[in-house]
Amino acid sequence: MTRPMPTTAPPGRPPGTTSTRPHILAAARELFAERGYEQTTIRSLAARARVDPATVMHHFPTKEDLLGHALELPIDPAVLVRDLGREPGTEGETLVRRVLALWEDPDTRLQLTALLRIAVSHETAAAAIRGLFTRELLGPLAERLDGPDAQMRAGLVATQIAGLALLRFIIRVEPVATADHDILVQHVGANLQRYITAGDGHSHDGTQAP
Repeated sequence: MTRPMPTTAPPGRPPGTTSTRPHILAAARELFAERGYEQTTIRSLAARARVDPATVMHHFPTKEDLLGHALELPIDPAVLVRDLGREPGTEGETLVRRVLALWEDPDTRLQLTALLRIAVSHETAAAAIRGLFTRELLGPLAERLDGPDAQMRAGLVATQIAGLALLRFIIRVEPVATADHDILVQHVGANLQRYITAGDGHSHDGTQAP
């Protein structure tokens, strides 16, 4: 006698999927973005991913293990600094345009928001994120800047970018939250340009500094 095929998915696995692991990671990033690391529990994570807690623990034995897998930049940082020096004097504006374009993508924004919320809610996570950004973003940016203080100036560029993202996309402070892209590019880009060109003997408009 032929056994009938089951009409429902096995417990602990969302219907129509072959693996729960990606769904658990996606749910973790959503909850980390909404609540931060400390307020995200295995039970709430399991509910969001539509699995049982045991399934979460099967893939990620501890919440710290899950955190480690969730701490991934959703972008290639090289994209932000690629060809920045092609048109001297426009690096700041180019960088702001690229950052805004990345944050406008819903999936990218979710993951970056999760990273920021994790960083302010868990010291171990903050340390990991500091290393991640230093290695993947600040290092490559500093390599493109001249002068003995290139690392410092790269860090100052990062503070401007992070501040802009925080006010526009997370806290949503007006008028920054709804400002036109070109206005943000003009004003924030000019500030970034000061940091970028401060060590190469040029002014912010690309001309030779006196």
